[in-house]
Amino acid sequence: MTFLEQLQSHGLELTKKAVNSLQVNVGLTCDLACSHCHHEAGPERSEMMGRATVEEVIACAARFSFDSIDISGGAPELLPDLPRLVSGLAAQTPKLVIRTNLVALAGPSAQHLLDLYRRHRVVMVASLPASTALETDEVRGEGVYAQSIRMLQQLNTIGYGAAGSGLELNIAANPAGTLLPDAQCLTQERFRKELLSKHGITFNSLFTLANVPLGRFRSWLLVSGKLSSYLMQLKERFNSCTVSGLMCISQVSVNWDGFIYDCDFNIAAGLPHNGTKRHISSLDKLPQQGTPIPVGEHCFACTAGYGSTCGGSIAA
Repeated sequence: MTFLEQLQSHGLELTKKAVNSLQVNVGLTCDLACSHCHHEAGPERSEMMGRATVEEVIACAARFSFDSIDISGGAPELLPDLPRLVSGLAAQTPKLVIRTNLVALAGPSAQHLLDLYRRHRVVMVASLPASTALETDEVRGEGVYAQSIRMLQQLNTIGYGAAGSGLELNIAANPAGTLLPDAQCLTQERFRKELLSKHGITFNSLFTLANVPLGRFRSWLLVSGKLSSYLMQLKERFNSCTVSGLMCISQVSVNWDGFIYDCDFNIAAGLPHNGTKRHISSLDKLPQQGTPIPVGEHCFACTAGYGSTCGGSIAA
């Protein structure tokens, strides 16, 4: 059964509601090559948003009133024009979100970004697959957990995640391999307890997501012979209650090349908004309510079990 057929069997459809958020994927260059990456981002990728597209994104934000704007990648910190993008977008929205893998932010050349983020009160969504070194390093590479912990501690030091600071620090977590996330509240409390007791780290909220069968993760599923069983697991765990909270319903997502999609996963799947590639420079009105959203089998990852709160109702 396809995702569309699954929706129809429950009397559901996936269409746009009022669009109130913008997501910006600045490119595929990353200092890590995580095994679960749906974009296959990594050090060898050179696709990055150019200055002209950065200005088009800022102009788009000025044309419309977005409640939130979410910057992702790759690693946003590796975008040369990130300071311009952050300052330009922060002036246009009450909530600017940056998704970080923490390691890219730890580099000496990125330290000035901490001041930039704090000055504009950027909401940080830090990716940390697991609360232990073994699980995290399995997904992201040897030594990544230790670097991530040091950066979380540094963020705490400058006020992020501290009560009353107004500097919001959230964590995005996903289990390794073919496991599906536990309930967000359970995972959040486990991370909160372990990070505080072991490392003195505090944070505001935690979001969970299932690994999406696209990109590098799909390649791993194929090589390991687990693709069919994983897809079956996602389909069997379909939860109709998650559909109304999917981020694609109320979001416009722009790729590094400036073309419009409904979510970051549809970017990776090559499914443009409304089935037609359209550049952000020509966007003179937001998508109309009721416009159908392109879907594929990867959509089962956001609707399985408890749903993916980071790939769903968060909007990194």
